[in-house]
Amino acid sequence: MTDGDFGLLSPVSASPAVAALTGDRAVIAAILDVEASWAAVLEEAGLVPAGSAAVVAEAADAGSYDVASVAERAQGGGNPVIPLLGDLRTKVKSMDSSAATAVHTSLTSQDVLDSALMLLASRAVSALLVDVKRTTTALATLAEQHAETLCVGRSLTQHALPYTFGLRAAQWFQGVAAAAARLESLRLPVQFGGAGGTLASGTKLTASSQTTPFELADSLASKLGLAAAPAPWHTNRLAVTSLGDGLAALVDSFGKIAADVLFLSRPEVGELGEPLAAGRGVSSAMPQKQNPVLSVLVRSAALQAPGLASQLHLAAATFNDERPDGAWHSEWPALRQLLALALGAAGHVSELTEGLRAFPEAMRRNLEISGPLLLSEGVMAAVAPLLGADGKQKLQAVVDETLKAPAAEQSRIYTKLLRETVPADKLSDAQLEALLDPASYLGEAAEISRRILAAYPDFTGSSSKGATRG
Repeated sequence: MTDGDFGLLSPVSASPAVAALTGDRAVIAAILDVEASWAAVLEEAGLVPAGSAAVVAEAADAGSYDVASVAERAQGGGNPVIPLLGDLRTKVKSMDSSAATAVHTSLTSQDVLDSALMLLASRAVSALLVDVKRTTTALATLAEQHAETLCVGRSLTQHALPYTFGLRAAQWFQGVAAAAARLESLRLPVQFGGAGGTLASGTKLTASSQTTPFELADSLASKLGLAAAPAPWHTNRLAVTSLGDGLAALVDSFGKIAADVLFLSRPEVGELGEPLAAGRGVSSAMPQKQNPVLSVLVRSAALQAPGLASQLHLAAATFNDERPDGAWHSEWPALRQLLALALGAAGHVSELTEGLRAFPEAMRRNLEISGPLLLSEGVMAAVAPLLGADGKQKLQAVVDETLKAPAAEQSRIYTKLLRETVPADKLSDAQLEALLDPASYLGEAAEISRRILAAYPDFTGSSSKGATRG
């Protein structure tokens, strides 16, 4: 967020914690951290006067810079590094003029800004993963606690088969954990290359020393906690698009949870409820409403993230020459907004899943709307061979006739017609009752859940903590 922008129209990411990690001052801090770390690298290599790094580090206090002024003056050079660098040099010179040679020597503004944005992203992703692991811990708990809680599985909006809420939670877990693991594995590289990507000034700087520009770059990466890069990547933007894809995929997984909760918490469905909190979910006009605001905010992020990731790819595909023009500039706000959305959504979805209220009675009630019809696939497989060559056609006729009746009558009619169609000497009443028990047709639901959780042990957390049960 810039000064004066508090996220009034971006409630999903309107948080001091998000602003602290992605706002303008966070960008300024990351740029200054790159410059201070570079000064330390140069001093350690004996390329600038001793004591220079301490002076630059003291001058690189982000709180002492006028962010609004830097932003306004950035229009003159097309990026914020140039005016900020001028302010930094002025501060350093006022403290120790000899230390000024340690500021930005042999770098170009893209080296600094790319490295700073990777540093900003690294910090944001670290914070993001803390909330993600709260979410996956809560989902793992739900999966275990509701392993046998029956509900209806839906396909193309219609009742499909018996299902368990535990498996639904496990599938939510799988989406989040897989996306988070992918994001966690990304290597965010330092940028270096100099004015034209040839390290010409770096080569000249190190000509009389025992080090090389590549070793300096590796040292910078180490100090910043970024990955070393084998070569400059000024116009090869895979690092940025991979980060954007990872963030968007994670927000996609959040969106899936939100979409399901929004449906399942509708009053006529009533299987889930968001956690209750004073003042949350209120309506300006209808005092009886309890809006699922957490899911609404998460869904809003999921609807925005793909477009931002797409913008990163559009920029990457149009980077020209050896240093790009406007495509590079279009990348910055998209990446930062994507980080902010992911951070904001992660906080909301962790609160949602940790306090999610599940109502097994409503799940069973909705399951029984279709009743034994949900077992028609299993009935067909088990009973058709008992009826001869035209067994499938006879059973399909039972289903077709049942579907002509009102929904409230279909369960009774299906059972009655089925009993009339299948002789008791081929299928006893007890066998028929067992066949029509939804718990008998869950396939490998429990094993699927177990395998999902086992695949991501780092994300299951403590199974003793999690959501509130209804």
